[in-house]
Amino acid sequence: MEIPAGPLLSQINYPADLKKLDKTQLQQVCNELRQFIIDCVSVHGGHFGASLGVVELTVALHYVFNTPDDQLVWDVGHQAYGHKILTGRRQQFHTNRKYGGLSGFPKRTESEYDAFGVGHSSTSISAALGMAIASKLNGGLHRQHVAIIGDGAMTAGLPFEALNHAGVSNANVLIILNDNNMSIDPNVGALKEYLTDITTSHTWNKLRDDVWHLLGKLPGKEFQKIGSKLEAGLKGMISKSSNLFEALGLRYFGPTDGHNVLKLAEILSDLRDIPGPKLLHIKTVKGKGYDLAEKDQTLWHAPGTFDKITGKINKKVVTVPEPPKYQDVFGHTIIELAEKNPKIMGITPAMPSGCSLKYMMEAMPDRALDVGIAEQHAVTLSAGLATQGMRVFCNIYSSFMQRAYDMVVHDVAIQKLPVVFCLDRAGLVGDDGPTHHGAYDIPFMRCIPNMIVSAPMNEAELRNLMYTAQLEQTKYPFVIRYPRGQGVMPEWRTPFQEIEIGTGRMIKDGSDVAILTIGHPGNFAVEACRQLAAEGLDVAHYDMRFAKPLDEKLLHSIAGRFHKIITVEDGTIVGGFGSAVLEFLSEHHYTPEVRMLGIPDRIVEHGKPEELHRECGYDAQAIATAVQALVAAAPSLA
Repeated sequence: MEIPAGPLLSQINYPADLKKLDKTQLQQVCNELRQFIIDCVSVHGGHFGASLGVVELTVALHYVFNTPDDQLVWDVGHQAYGHKILTGRRQQFHTNRKYGGLSGFPKRTESEYDAFGVGHSSTSISAALGMAIASKLNGGLHRQHVAIIGDGAMTAGLPFEALNHAGVSNANVLIILNDNNMSIDPNVGALKEYLTDITTSHTWNKLRDDVWHLLGKLPGKEFQKIGSKLEAGLKGMISKSSNLFEALGLRYFGPTDGHNVLKLAEILSDLRDIPGPKLLHIKTVKGKGYDLAEKDQTLWHAPGTFDKITGKINKKVVTVPEPPKYQDVFGHTIIELAEKNPKIMGITPAMPSGCSLKYMMEAMPDRALDVGIAEQHAVTLSAGLATQGMRVFCNIYSSFMQRAYDMVVHDVAIQKLPVVFCLDRAGLVGDDGPTHHGAYDIPFMRCIPNMIVSAPMNEAELRNLMYTAQLEQTKYPFVIRYPRGQGVMPEWRTPFQEIEIGTGRMIKDGSDVAILTIGHPGNFAVEACRQLAAEGLDVAHYDMRFAKPLDEKLLHSIAGRFHKIITVEDGTIVGGFGSAVLEFLSEHHYTPEVRMLGIPDRIVEHGKPEELHRECGYDAQAIATAVQALVAAAPSLA
């Protein structure tokens, strides 16, 4: 359902239309754009607070800069709803994050206005700097390059590496620090305190206003020459607050009100004419313009659909007990384990709500830490804790773990430290799409020596794997991967049982075909087996539980009995669990006919998980179809 736009916004299809307006109309555009986002997200869902917080900045940027020739890089990507609406996608915006519709994040193949794909965070400064350097080499000295970094992205390490380079590059890049003190959860760390010091210094703010007023009255060259000396000298004399960015060689401007669209347009017009690397610090409120979102910024980061008048978030009516989300099982189980084992700690990089470590942070604040968007630090911090005998559960989304791979190898695996990596959002995560799919962790983890790689089929198995991983006799790093969303067991608080590492289990015996699954897709196989049994096919199903080490005893038994095998996994089939099984079969000279089902060797776009499982061919129906095809094929010569 397409959402109607206000009278001014309905006339803006591209930034060129925005530029036709008088400056005095910009505030009305902001009001209508904010309302359009509220109307759309309340009906169709999506990220909410982040884009509301940058409405004025979005309008000012497209009013001042010549996009798409001037290039904007949004970081993190869920700030970019207003940007999409103003750049030719308003009439399609109701398809945002829907299967076959617009991506929820900037995407280069979707629009020429999306200069860089940003689904995760903290990449904007590096990307914009690369663009600026290339433009200079290509003779495009007129082109502007703007990195809009915020919503917690500055808590990562990559932006500081980029700032360090930008300051000596002399590249024409403008960095806009959108300081809203939030990512999904409140920001943490010394940078947060540092930025607070800047914005609350009355002396510095008065000086900033005076200097800005004076600089605005000077002509071009005189502006740059005298203004630079005056600004730098007074900043150094009055306040240490500017030293971090200016010590790195960037001109620092701000802080300024990020919700004053006219002032922002004026400042951006001035900064556009100042060459070299510079940083504008703006203060915004996440969820600006929707009272409930301003008051509870974590809840309204991505609330789902809701009544825009009352603010009541729509929730499914539950008439019978439902299975919990896997992340909630993790969150409550780690507390149970930690109450019995004083050495257990929990670490997460800025995802306490998403991964449910928030429960432990509330119950045991000294033993559960949010380190900000800093996956590399999270892993090596966990390694350091492990050297002192702590049993650390390092909970990182599967796709985010890709950032910390070097630390997993060098700091954990080589040293044989028993860190437990809980990889939430493993597999196809749904509406967030390819930047968030946890497709690759089985291959990149199972190739590392000293690494245990496991996946639970249900909530009880997750609890038992967590219990096993924290036992004193477990001496190696231990991966437990599980999907986003609900499990299958309403009564999930089962007693803990140790699982022998590298062992699978038979779910159902049979004679025609053997289905080998790992993780949650085992439940798809259970449903497929029911369907096939009704058709007279006798299919065996094994939940292997471990991609490394494999249950070789069980595999010998299966390979000795079956000439037709299907493997199923919620991960890429290239180098994944199915590949591990094929390697075993080849090594031991077994020659059954094998079909591997899982994520194919291509980028999978966004959609509901069930839509993507069907597209990729490993839902229950696809498994049943694969079995039928194998049975109908000519008998194997093995």
